[in-house]
Amino acid sequence: MSALIEQTKTVQPRKAVLAMPEYHPPLAGRDALRLDFNENTFAPSPSVLRKLRQLTSEGLTIYPEREPVEHITATHFGLDSDQILLTNGVDEAIHLACCAFLDEGDEALICTPTFFMYDVSISLMTSGLKRVQSDDSFRFPFDRFIAAITPQTKLIIVASPNNPTGATASREQLLAIAAAAPQAVLMVDEAYFHFHGETAIEDVGKIPNLIVARTFSKAYGLANLRIGMLAGNARLISFIRKVSSPYNVNGVALAVLPDALADRTYIDWYVDQVRVGRERIFEALRELGVRTWPSAANFVLMDIGPRHKELCAIMREHGVLLRDRSADPGCEGYVRITVGVDHHVTTGIAALKWSLAKMGWKPAESRSSEGKSEGEREYE
Repeated sequence: MSALIEQTKTVQPRKAVLAMPEYHPPLAGRDALRLDFNENTFAPSPSVLRKLRQLTSEGLTIYPEREPVEHITATHFGLDSDQILLTNGVDEAIHLACCAFLDEGDEALICTPTFFMYDVSISLMTSGLKRVQSDDSFRFPFDRFIAAITPQTKLIIVASPNNPTGATASREQLLAIAAAAPQAVLMVDEAYFHFHGETAIEDVGKIPNLIVARTFSKAYGLANLRIGMLAGNARLISFIRKVSSPYNVNGVALAVLPDALADRTYIDWYVDQVRVGRERIFEALRELGVRTWPSAANFVLMDIGPRHKELCAIMREHGVLLRDRSADPGCEGYVRITVGVDHHVTTGIAALKWSLAKMGWKPAESRSSEGKSEGEREYE
């Protein structure tokens, strides 16, 4: 009886918090070449650095004003101010969408493997998370995904390009999903848009249940400042704005975002670096006999097999960080490498060749015992 009394005196969180998964990113000791987190591996625009030097000590004492920068951002994307909301990275954008549209008992639909924060934020609001698993081709399973929609589906999240696979869903597929679930919000996560080039943002305002998420962490190189964006039907954005803190985006990020957006020359240069580097990595992996998948993002997923941890450890010793994705559904034995600027790609490829040789790794060790890369990859 005394144990029961003591238990009732102990603070307990909501049952959903106890049940929800935790995200544990391996952030410690990242003092090597960062080919693990899909970040910009170089730097933000020089315009951003110039603006940072202009910030004053007094300016840091003022609460940040989000709305003026939202107007600039909306104009940049050809939208109205009430169609966008700036957020503390896309992580917060996901969380706010879940808070705004999900009640316990509602269903939310995702395709796995994908960004783990979808699981975290959805599970905080409802136990109705439904996952549609891709097969080993990692192509978007459109038919099975559509079939998984029910009248209880209230939120659908599709990452295109997807992380960690690099796969995409076509605009036609996304519009078909939105049409098949008019009672649900469709969030298209375009965190890696720049490296793909196709977007659903042109449909914002035309499709009443569509919202598009963008981040300024990847191509723009502002990951440390934590700024992202939701764009969508003004009515939907108003609901999300209602559950958002008025000061959710820090003033430093707001100060530099207009300069980052304006420097199209820098973005074009960095994206070109990644696209060329991506092809170089594919070619190197093909020569090494490492199986890969098509990727429209700034990373490549590769099939190493049972010795995936050993490769990551040896690469770290050699000064290059990779991301082991084996914990993701359907990804046992798979490792992801980020594509950076030219000299980072050169360093990464050299380290990969050296590490696999040191391991004595053979293509037959991959999860696909055939050890083939060509044929698995389709050129667009």
